[in-house]
Formats: sequence, C-alpha cells, structure tokens
Amino acid sequence: MNKRIFLSAPHMGGNELKYIEKVFESNYIAPLGEYVNKFEESIRSYTGVDNALAVTSGTAAIHLALRILGVGKNDDVLASTFTFIGSVNAIIYQGANPVFIDSDKESWNMSPKLLNKYLLECEKKPKALIVTHLYGMSADIEKIADICKLHGVYLIEDAAESLGATFNGNHTGTFGDFGIYSFNGNKILTTSGGGMLVSSNENWIKKAMFYSTQAKESFIHYEHEEYGYNYRMSNVLAAIGVGQMEVVEDRVSKKREIFEWYKESLSDVKEIEFMPELDNSRGNRWLTAMTFEITDYNKIMKTLEDINVESRPLWKPMHMQPLFKNAKKYVDGTSENLYNHGLCVASSTTMTKDDVKMICDKIKENLD
Repeated sequence: MNKRIFLSAPHMGGNELKYIEKVFESNYIAPLGEYVNKFEESIRSYTGVDNALAVTSGTAAIHLALRILGVGKNDDVLASTFTFIGSVNAIIYQGANPVFIDSDKESWNMSPKLLNKYLLECEKKPKALIVTHLYGMSADIEKIADICKLHGVYLIEDAAESLGATFNGNHTGTFGDFGIYSFNGNKILTTSGGGMLVSSNENWIKKAMFYSTQAKESFIHYEHEEYGYNYRMSNVLAAIGVGQMEVVEDRVSKKREIFEWYKESLSDVKEIEFMPELDNSRGNRWLTAMTFEITDYNKIMKTLEDINVESRPLWKPMHMQPLFKNAKKYVDGTSENLYNHGLCVASSTTMTKDDVKMICDKIKENLD
C-alpha cells in the first residue's frame, strides 16, 4: 500500500529547527522571548494589519475578541453556520447565544443577503458577528463589513483557514474589528498548535494581551482585579511560526496548484462542482472541496481510504449539531445541501501531480 496521503499534512520550510535550537540556547522556553515578537511582526508585515497577538489557538483568539468587545451573558452573536465548531464555541464561553446564518451558492461562505435580511427583521440586535472564511476562500467580506457597520454590529473574521487569502488585494482577517488565524497541525502553516489575534485597534490588542496572561496587574507581586486566561503562545511554537512564515507564499501557490490539478483531471466530470472563488479574490485553497450531484460521497471516501488517502465530508452545519438544536438560525438550505453532497480531498503541499491523478482516477471509477 502507498504511503498515506493526508488532507493537509504539516510541511516544514527548513529553518524551523534552527530557530527552535536558538530558543533552547536562550532558555526562553515559556511565553516570553524574541520569537514570539518576531512571529507577531511577520504576521503584521505579511497581512498589513497594525497589531497582532500570538496565542494558544484560534479559538482562544476568538474568545479574547468577544470579551474585549463586551459580549456577555444572553447577548446574541451571529455566526456562519457552515463552519467548524471552533468558530463558535467561544460564544458559549461568554454565556452568549449563537445565531446561525446560512451560506450563499456564490462563495459557500456566509450570505450577505441573508445576513442583511436577518438584521432588518430581528427583534434583538446582535452584539457581534463571527464570519468564517471557509476552506481558505474569502467570504464576500466587503459587503459583510458594510452591513455590520450599517447595523452597528462588531465584526470578527475567523480567518483560521484562510491565511494568505485576499479580497480586492487586502488579506482576510483585516476587514473586521478583529481577525483571527490558526496554526493548528493541519492548517496551511502550523506551529503544531497556536493562533493569532489581529486588529487595527492597539488598545484592544493590549487588553487582549493582559487577559491572555492571567490578567496580572503591574505590581511586583501578583495582583488581580479581573480574571484572565493562560492563552499566550510559547516561544518554542513561535519559533516554528517564524520559519513557517518564510514560506507562506510558497504554500499558497502549491495549494492553488493542487486545486488546478484536481480541476484539470476532473474537468470532464459534469456532476462535480468545486468550491467557487469570488471575483477580485484569491483563496489559499487550503483544502480542495467539491460536491457530487448524484454519487454518495461516502462511496468515494471508502474507495480513497482503500488506497490510504484521507478525505472528509464538508463541515456539518452548526444549526444541525445536537449541541445547538435550540439555537436561533436563519437558513435557506444551502449549507445543508453542501454538507449532504460535499467532500474535501487530500491537499497536502507535499503531493505530486501523479498523486492527484491517482485520486481523480479512483473518483471517476466510482461515480454513479
């Protein structure tokens, strides 16, 4: 059997180990040290955002953003329903109520039309919106940002999957009041685990740093007037991040090339549709995602597993999850249809064109 091909395997750029060795030489292993600062600076430089804070995960970054924005018990927070649960768990941490908004067919991301319609009709004004840029592809973020401003709703961009993606030349994560990135093990860049909170508001990021380091007041002893969290990234993981950021554009280019290989190999298959890319945007194509009009994707998954290739269904919408069975939702069936017919296929940056051809041949053999 061939070596396992993962959905999105970690891929080191070459300098990560050298930087980790420097961290060990300095003995700054804990959440202090030059590489945390360097990693934050690399994100600022790459995305053009003014302020960045390295934290333990993307979920931690969302949690900090919600708290900074004053989201609390019984507040409503709008969120993409077609997403991973990490996008919305922090709403519950704050005792707030998630309200799920459906996708559109043009992007598979949150529908600006449904969002605006909900805000015009809702009786209770939401405090914030968390919009996910799904599978590395930009939502129609300028429209969404304009709608939020019109209705006085804070905007948090969950760009966990979309580092390197742009809309009209600007990076995802930089349009809202806050943006977040994830560096979990399977993301386009990884620090094994970690995240980044970004904002144009310096005071908010300073407050987030305060909360992320146990809310310790500026005394020689440990003085606490508020509660905080242990959310700061370690210097070791940040060193990996610095090395990864050196190859970020190479990773985006390779992910997009892999997508083009799939598109080319399956161009003659009418029942397959790929996740679209909005005009004036550049997705990072973190995962190549497709839908099957007729064929049961479970049949495709089994066939790929037989040749040691990982695949996965598209995200099950949050409003369909048992945890959120009583949550408010504003849906039109788009995300449910995508979930029922969609699959993510292997998109690791170490893959070759022959790997993709092998996968596509197996897909074609098992179409109904």
